[in-house]
Amino acid sequence: MSRLLLLATLLLTPGLALAQERGPRIIVGFAPGGTADLVGRLIAEGIGSVTGTRVVVENRTGANGMIAAEAVARGPADGSTLLQCPMGTMTIGPEMPGANLPVDPRTDLVPVANVALSSYGAVTGARGPYQNMGELIAAARARPGSITYASAGVGSAQHLTGARLAAMAGLELVHVPYRGAAPAALDVIAGRADLLITNLGDVMRQIQGGELRLLALADAQGVPEFANAPRLSQTVPGLEVAGWFGLCGPRGMPPAAIQRWTEATAQALQDATLRQRLLENGLTPLIEGPDAFAARMQRDRAGWAEAIRRANIRAD
Repeated sequence: MSRLLLLATLLLTPGLALAQERGPRIIVGFAPGGTADLVGRLIAEGIGSVTGTRVVVENRTGANGMIAAEAVARGPADGSTLLQCPMGTMTIGPEMPGANLPVDPRTDLVPVANVALSSYGAVTGARGPYQNMGELIAAARARPGSITYASAGVGSAQHLTGARLAAMAGLELVHVPYRGAAPAALDVIAGRADLLITNLGDVMRQIQGGELRLLALADAQGVPEFANAPRLSQTVPGLEVAGWFGLCGPRGMPPAAIQRWTEATAQALQDATLRQRLLENGLTPLIEGPDAFAARMQRDRAGWAEAIRRANIRAD
């Protein structure tokens, strides 16, 4: 039996991995059009191609991905359903004081595979007055409380990064939460919000199309498309942000099912077209299995917990 046929057979084995009567699903906690949705759909398509099965993507938006996380955590643990689990949902929410989470990602979800790293970009509307981060920060200092920053929701990485910016630069910024990065970007384009610091993939097309202006990249690595872009740390020393997107399953998911999803994901990521599509959206493809992915989560939780403490952020 060929490797691909074996993977397809394993993924369709009821009770062991992906329950055949439901079919495999990946649930995404953010709106269509954002990076989380893009990653979920690309990976679902890739896994479908290598296994010969149709992997359905379902969007359940809200609460910084926690509505989707709850759906997966409380759903069947037979291997039929995974969560497209981004950094913010898995590492920031659980560390936020006062957060009333329906499930605890630290204990109710298990890592399956990490699939992509993401650069963050700080953007403003192309028709707006700010040409660089220095000008925006100067305006915020001159008019405290007049500059707004959008996010994908309270407790999201975008929210916390904006709060870190305010704390580290001594600014009074106004947070405006949305139900995902895509609607947040639309309001920044329209001038209803001044700033968004988000996964570059959320805003890559709008930057290239001249609707958004890239003020700075928030990580040292960056992407080839914007190799000469200034870094946020040049204006606010020490402020760096990078993200990731992976796949997680419910607690109690059989180890055999985890392994089969991991193998199918790794096989999918060998495809040159899939890798190129990720790169074109500001994402660096990678494959981390459950152990390496768990270690990354643990490191990032510690880092975000410290950032939350320093910025004195609470969910309530």
